[in-house]
Amino acid sequence: MSTAELPPFPEFPSADLGRVASGAARTRPPRAPEVRHRGVLESPLGRVEVVSNGRAITGVAIETAGRLPHDGHPVSRSDLIDEAVAQIEAYFAGTRRRFELPVRPAVSDFQRSVLDALADVEWGRHTTYGALAEAIGRPAACRAVGRAIGQNPVPLLVPCHRVLSSTGSLTGYSQGDGDVTKAWLLDGEGIAFRWPPTRRRPAPVSL
Repeated sequence: MSTAELPPFPEFPSADLGRVASGAARTRPPRAPEVRHRGVLESPLGRVEVVSNGRAITGVAIETAGRLPHDGHPVSRSDLIDEAVAQIEAYFAGTRRRFELPVRPAVSDFQRSVLDALADVEWGRHTTYGALAEAIGRPAACRAVGRAIGQNPVPLLVPCHRVLSSTGSLTGYSQGDGDVTKAWLLDGEGIAFRWPPTRRRPAPVSL
C-alpha cells in the first residue's frame, strides 16, 4: 500500500532528536525513561511497550524472555501513547513505513547525534556503523557509535535494526530475541544481509 493510500493520522511533530555532531564521543548507560504514560501492544515479536513523559515518547521495548522493562507499572493511556501504539501496529501490519511522533530519550549529546543520524535511515534501507560515524563528523568513533546504537532507548522508532556491519553481516540486537528479532525485522523490510555462520537462519517473513 502506498503512503498516499494510508488513512490520515493526527499530526504530531516528527521525531527530532537534535543534531549535535561535535563534542567528545562519550556514551553512558541509558537513564531510566520518565514514565508518566505507558502503553503495551501485541506484535508478531511479542509484546511491545511504549512509554512517555506526557510530552514525548521516552522509551520503546520489545519483550525479552517474556518480560518488559516496566511490567510493574500500570498501563496509563494518553492521546500520544494511543497514537504511538497505532503507528507501531500499522508498521507491523505493513501499512506504515515512517513514524511521526515526538521522541525525547534521555541520552548524552553524542548518543543524541548518533540516534538523530540513524533516524534518517528510511524503511527498506540499511546503514553501517562507519557510515553513521562519518555522518556525525566522527569517522574514528565507530566503536562509540556501536555502543550508542546498542543502548538505543527507542528501537523501531529510531531504527537500530537497520544497522549492519561493513560487510553486510547481521550484528547484535538488544531487543526481543536478539539477532533473531533483528533478522525478522530486516526480512520484513526486504533488507538483504549476511547471517552469522554460527547461527541457524530462521524462515524469512513479510511485514
